[in-house]
Amino acid sequence: MKNYSFAMLKGDIFGGLTAGVVALPLALAFGVASGAGALAGLYGAIALGLVAAVFGGTQLQVSGPTGPMTVVFASALTTFGGNFQLALAVVLIGGLLQILFGLIRLGGLVRFIPYPVISGFMSGVGMIIIILQMAPLLGGTPDSSTLSALFNLPSVIESVRFDSMFLGSLTLAIVFLTPIKISRFIPSPLLALFIGTQLAVFAGLEAAVIGDIPGGLPKLHFPSFSLEHWSSVFMLGLTLALLGSIDSLLTSLVTDSITHTHHKPNRELIAQGLGNILCAFIGGLPGAGATMRTVVNVKAGAQTRLSSVMHALFLLLLLLELSPLASQIPLPVLAGVLIKVGFNIIDYRMFKLASSSTRSEVLIMFCVLLLTVLVDLVIGVTVGVILAMGMLTWRLAQQADISFETNHDYHLTEKPGEGVRIMSIKGPLFFGSTSQMLDRIEAVDSIMDTEEVILDCRRVDLMDLSAIVMLDEVVRYLQGRSMQVRVLVKSALRDQLLNAKSSSFNERILFTSLHEALVPVAQLQSLHELDSMRIMQKDY
Repeated sequence: MKNYSFAMLKGDIFGGLTAGVVALPLALAFGVASGAGALAGLYGAIALGLVAAVFGGTQLQVSGPTGPMTVVFASALTTFGGNFQLALAVVLIGGLLQILFGLIRLGGLVRFIPYPVISGFMSGVGMIIIILQMAPLLGGTPDSSTLSALFNLPSVIESVRFDSMFLGSLTLAIVFLTPIKISRFIPSPLLALFIGTQLAVFAGLEAAVIGDIPGGLPKLHFPSFSLEHWSSVFMLGLTLALLGSIDSLLTSLVTDSITHTHHKPNRELIAQGLGNILCAFIGGLPGAGATMRTVVNVKAGAQTRLSSVMHALFLLLLLLELSPLASQIPLPVLAGVLIKVGFNIIDYRMFKLASSSTRSEVLIMFCVLLLTVLVDLVIGVTVGVILAMGMLTWRLAQQADISFETNHDYHLTEKPGEGVRIMSIKGPLFFGSTSQMLDRIEAVDSIMDTEEVILDCRRVDLMDLSAIVMLDEVVRYLQGRSMQVRVLVKSALRDQLLNAKSSSFNERILFTSLHEALVPVAQLQSLHELDSMRIMQKDY
């Protein structure tokens, strides 16, 4: 603040007001679409926008209700039969989990979520919004599920209300076709809201409207639930927390790329959690960092987090003074605005990259998309992550390999046979590759022709507990066939195997260089000779 200037204050005020103007129609539309009412959308935008601005880890980020969070909240309301207190309990659990994520420093893990999973989910959410808003756009009654909305769409088209269809079509034309030169000064959603409402009022068009919006500050709510609802509340809360965290941190990354700054992900998660907890106690819609509002804020000249505070205060002023005006906004107009939001959420880049991507990645994306739209948000994301993990495990397992060779010049025992059989193992050894490696070793009959075996694992960089158990079984298997066995590993893995407390792994079996491993058994009894050889001989 020492270097804060009037020019920076001017940029913050203008940026905050511009972001507030963009946020207003979206907050109203998301509130109506969620089933909680337009007021819930405004409460959520104000509470989360203010708290995240003050305590967040991203300087210029604007937070508020978003498409994914709205869809999950609407799903919660449907799951609990419209019980608002149970839905708010979901928001409370989601906020608490976000704070927990921040405290245990999970903020950086968002970058490890596979892109096809995020892409499929975001595209699915966009399609859900579009499908659910088709009925209000045509003057019909909105459905709570996508399958029901798709099933009832033909009947909605048959009984279309032309006044509603006209207002909805006009809104779509405005939000999609408004030139950029105009939308820079007047955001197209706000322009559609103003034109559509004025036209409906003065032309006397018959269309459903938002209805009375009581002004004043929100009343205090106390989220509650019983033990019989605990599992559903927790799972939906976990979904809110995960989606809100992903949404917010992805927006933070976008903000960083625009402003050339670096956000603090864990602080951002804690702030988002605090904001959503406040939403739960005032009946507000949950939300996250909003990319479009954040970009508008930055492009309008915002310099500090004061701009995001101004955005929230602007919406609060509208709530206190101008809420009666919003009651006349037609629902087809809000539906048109949300349909544009749905199209914006769809990840077209993944569809463009589909031809150059692997089949597995495209399959994951489409599976997540279809399950998100037709089944459930949680199931879609869960199946996507499981599929991505399975594909990754399979690819890593294919990298593991084993080769065999025989060194006739060296022997581990004083009764030389055909030479030392060396099995070279390379690639990651983990739960996905251990079983096939064990099968390959047991299937090689030529191993049984020698009494001296070295397992060369120096090209193994990863070895989990499953691999340690597998290696222990291999050593025991070969020793059970009266073979002299030694294991060659890197220094770090040698210490890991020694700490495994297995009788198979000891100083006489584990080595870090091939020369040491080839020293005959009799010579190993003398530590002095062994130390001398380590100094004088070069590693193989």
